[in-house]
Amino acid sequence: MSVNISPIYLKDMTDLQSKRDQWEPYAWFHKMRNESPVFYDANQDVWNVFRYQDVKRVLSNYELFTSKRTRSFFPVAHTTENRSTVNFSDPPVHTHRRGFLSKAFSAKNISNWESRIKKVIDEIMTPIRDQDQFDMVEDFAIPLPIIVMAELLGVPSRDRELFKRWSTTMFLPHDKEKQSEIMQQKQQCLKEFAQYMIPIVQEKRKNPTNDIISDLIVTECDGEHLNDQEVLSSSMALLGGGFEQTTNLIANSFYCFLIDQKGIYPKLREEPNLIPLAMEEVLRYRFPVCLDRQVAQDTNVFGHEMKKGQMVVAWVSAANRDEQEFPHAEEFDIHRTENKKHLSFGAGAHFCPGSALARLKVRVALTTVIEHFADIRLPDSFCLEDHLIESVLGQSLKSLPVIVQMD
Repeated sequence: MSVNISPIYLKDMTDLQSKRDQWEPYAWFHKMRNESPVFYDANQDVWNVFRYQDVKRVLSNYELFTSKRTRSFFPVAHTTENRSTVNFSDPPVHTHRRGFLSKAFSAKNISNWESRIKKVIDEIMTPIRDQDQFDMVEDFAIPLPIIVMAELLGVPSRDRELFKRWSTTMFLPHDKEKQSEIMQQKQQCLKEFAQYMIPIVQEKRKNPTNDIISDLIVTECDGEHLNDQEVLSSSMALLGGGFEQTTNLIANSFYCFLIDQKGIYPKLREEPNLIPLAMEEVLRYRFPVCLDRQVAQDTNVFGHEMKKGQMVVAWVSAANRDEQEFPHAEEFDIHRTENKKHLSFGAGAHFCPGSALARLKVRVALTTVIEHFADIRLPDSFCLEDHLIESVLGQSLKSLPVIVQMD
């Protein structure tokens, strides 16, 4: 059974018009947290929440704010209702579905994947290792998650470009003028992915190997196993969830190190043990995240009457800059002790099951670059607007040229 997911247009609910404002929405976030922390957009019948505690409640209270939604700002083509659609279900069904992913993403498995991730990163570094300049996004941050996920899913390396195209198509943003065309592209993407993956899933069911698909196939929860369609849906979710987020986190990390807080890069070379803390601060400080839920029942919450079926957008990036939770929240501080309570991976039952893998990929990536290059800087001609591209959540870096110096 297929479910049509109607679009929510985030940009239409903000004051952010220019590329730079969409890249730097934090002044607007500050205004909304202080003046309109719970804001109703009548044009789209959507509630918006901005403060940390309110956002956390929306994400955690599935009895009031359900994930079984019929609208989303995320441009989904469709979702098949089966046991593996963890993003569109609530406990207890969600708990059962999530159990398969949790076992596949066990600490033991993730630890075993680290050497494979390092190997992939070394492969990506090979053509840029001896260059004095390259593009941090195009040459590093984009290929890394695609190749890693293809490797961990156990697909042939010759087909990585297919995964790049599918991942890129999945994250095309909503466009009112081209919405029908975009959704057709996404439907075609899902069809191609299924046609490609089902034979691989069926082969690995007969002959399991050391990869995520095999782990999903052999995992048992409450005496049950995933069928082929459910393994396929989980694989698509992992591919999509691991692509744009990883790319943005790597790209935004170097933007923070080189622009937001100049002088951090040499500090991280001197004390590489600070790299995990720096990564968490990037997740809090400059990582675009919104999540949506649907009101499950008529209720008075946050001092407002919300009607069953209305949508709620939780502006996670605004919550992560809430001064009530993070003192001096507008400062990028890698020594911040409380930064791990950011909400970038969600909260409650829907906390991202792939968060440990995401952290591992980016930690290894940042460490490899920082250890190899003694110095890294942007060219004098760097103009931010030239390197931005519209994304699901506003603007993201499509490129980040850097000049590097080796030891």
